[in-house]
Amino acid sequence: MNQERWIATNGLGVGVLALAMAGAAHAQSSVTLYGAVDTGLLFTNKSLNASTGRNGTEFSLVDSADSVSMFGLSGEEDVGNGVKAKFKLESGFSMTNGAFNDSNGNFFGRQAWIGLSNGLGEFKTGLQFSPFLLSLYELDARGLSQFGSSIVNYVDNVLATGIFNANAVSYSSPVFAGLQGSVMFAFGGEAGNFSAGRQYSASLKYDNGSVMVSSSLYNGNAGGTAQTPVPTTEPFLGRMLGGAYKFGKVTVKASFASYKVAGSFNNNVYGGGVDYLVLPDLDVNGGVWVTSDRNQTKNHSLMGATGARYFLSKRTTVYGQVGVVNNHGAMNTGLSIDGALNGVTGTTVGANVGINHHF
Repeated sequence: MNQERWIATNGLGVGVLALAMAGAAHAQSSVTLYGAVDTGLLFTNKSLNASTGRNGTEFSLVDSADSVSMFGLSGEEDVGNGVKAKFKLESGFSMTNGAFNDSNGNFFGRQAWIGLSNGLGEFKTGLQFSPFLLSLYELDARGLSQFGSSIVNYVDNVLATGIFNANAVSYSSPVFAGLQGSVMFAFGGEAGNFSAGRQYSASLKYDNGSVMVSSSLYNGNAGGTAQTPVPTTEPFLGRMLGGAYKFGKVTVKASFASYKVAGSFNNNVYGGGVDYLVLPDLDVNGGVWVTSDRNQTKNHSLMGATGARYFLSKRTTVYGQVGVVNNHGAMNTGLSIDGALNGVTGTTVGANVGINHHF
């Protein structure tokens, strides 16, 4: 999966004061168009029909079967004295019908931010991903595939909260001896309730190239004025801890995540997996995730998936993935963000094949 999908431009900035430091020196600026198109065929032996409540076999064409279909514009200008001005605008769309998808119904609903960076870090303001979500990406052995990865558990638990954070400011430190920290604050607020929809997130990571350890947290309030098709202000407390070890062409990852939703469930998710670059043009990976509701332990699920990606070129990939999920009690873990987000009681088997092109 292209890192462009989740991670905004690496490094962080210094804030408004850095602009004053820039002086009159200016250098060339650049604007880049980037994106990805992805579609595939999805099969599940059980699928929940939201309108009828019934479940049955499904075979369909779906958008974003592996990674999100999207496009964006990113820009950077050297404004002098080591300070750079940056921006990013990013929109998601569906390859099946051309409509918005993974973009919360807004033209640039994935990312829309401007920032400044220098040797002291990077400062960004606007719609952006949270440090909590970016930690999830770093700890997922399947690169947050839309099928059979920890992003399915994430969205099943808290929808799009923490993915698309509106009215947010963030700061990420430079990397020092392998350590990097990030913090984010989203203002939220509504008339008569200043704290409605307010969101906090932070992360701390150590990475020396072979060993990576990451921890993060998220704290969000309900409400606010951000009205989106998929709610982005679910009131939840999130905690995450995990690590990775890379040796040669093999990377092993393990993680623990907690999603505690106010007045509702308290799910713990334990995950782990392996990624193996078998050949320069062939990558194979797999992972397993166990979810348990700490309020009602009879509610639990086990999801596992494996996939292979063959690189036809640096930009075009064909892939195939197989997964299984077993739900007990009221747990409804699905297999795929698009087409099979919510599962049914018992065992569900699914698979998809597709093609992805990045530009």
